[in-house]
Amino acid sequence: MVETYVVYTGINDAIFTINLPYIKFGFGASKEVGFEAKRLGLKKVLLVSGKRLSQTKLFDEIKSIIENEGIKVYTTDKVHIEPEDEALIEAYKEIKHLEIDGFIALGGGSTIDTAKVLNLLYTYPADIFDYINKPVGKGLSPPGPLKPLIAIPTTAGTGSESTSVAIIDVLKLKVKTGISNPYLRPTLALIDPLTTITLPPMVTASSGLDVLNHAIESLTTRPYTTRPAYKNPAERPVYAGSTPLADVFGLKAIEWVHKYLRRAVANPYDIEARYYMMLGASIAGIGFGHAGVHVPHAMAYPIAGMIRNWYPEDYEFGYPIAPHGIATAIPAISAFKYLTPYNHEKFALVCETLGFDVKGLTPIEIGKILSEYYIKLLEDLRIPTSLKDLDYKVSDLEALVNGTLAQQRLLSLAPKNITKKDLEKIFLELL
Repeated sequence: MVETYVVYTGINDAIFTINLPYIKFGFGASKEVGFEAKRLGLKKVLLVSGKRLSQTKLFDEIKSIIENEGIKVYTTDKVHIEPEDEALIEAYKEIKHLEIDGFIALGGGSTIDTAKVLNLLYTYPADIFDYINKPVGKGLSPPGPLKPLIAIPTTAGTGSESTSVAIIDVLKLKVKTGISNPYLRPTLALIDPLTTITLPPMVTASSGLDVLNHAIESLTTRPYTTRPAYKNPAERPVYAGSTPLADVFGLKAIEWVHKYLRRAVANPYDIEARYYMMLGASIAGIGFGHAGVHVPHAMAYPIAGMIRNWYPEDYEFGYPIAPHGIATAIPAISAFKYLTPYNHEKFALVCETLGFDVKGLTPIEIGKILSEYYIKLLEDLRIPTSLKDLDYKVSDLEALVNGTLAQQRLLSLAPKNITKKDLEKIFLELL
């Protein structure tokens, strides 16, 4: 493994945190939700799930398991795919009068992120922009811990069950940002690969691509030791830069996505593929939940926020949408190639993990190999490989660049200082 971590100097930050939820992983783990809710002392919970999932046998089963422990279960299905600030506020207004001592999220990243935000607003009521990250919001920290949150993911992608971040689409600004704070991290994650079997192929593909991006971006962030030392520990960000631990998780996740994603998309009942995609999503979440992500994710937020005329297969919501995994994977084609010279040892390690022999190759050649790998992967999954395919035009360039520049929390972790000109070059190749 490439070592990039400097010795203690007293000038740079020398500390990284390991902040994990309690995780249960394996077939049938979701069935232990009642036991765990009771163990946490919960009496009245809000079960958060999307409309479709709330009409399934799985939802009924989870609800019944909780109730069988004598726990009162309130429900909400006010989950928007790619959570929006206005929808989150409306969902909070509907539950703020309830007596709740815990939250349970059953669903994908959007559902878990919705539960995180509802927990935050319910426990410490405030304007949502008080909590949204700077510069879009004030980036204030809640005054203390939130109520217990049990996350039961049903997609192998976001890793939200392991992270302390909730992603939000701010409608008026047409940009995605988030709330980032250690208190948002779920108390417990019940990770059951069997919950992903009914996922449609395109949802499986998109969520799996998100895992791959999480892993590669966290691995190639600038090291945590490049940050200045913090006089106040509270100022240390959740996304601190790459760490030895995050590297280990990221590399294994890359290996598993490479081996199992196509299989999971081709055959939903490939249990081995579902198992390792789910495990890969979770460990990638642990990795990027500490290290962070950078340019492709920063670009994905305006791509998703500005989408106007693209309706991907299997996402039948009646409105245009750029699913998060797809919105990160398309910019990765150009961004990783552009960034490889600035962290070529780590990007070479990525390519080696994907099965390529890159010994003796230049950073530019390594970047080209990774770019071509992404194009081939997306083509195999029947996913667009350019923004033009998503109905974006060169006339959208300025808005896309400005929306990305607003994501300084992520851009600051890139292996080079990202300028407006950098982003223009990366976006133009995709347009």
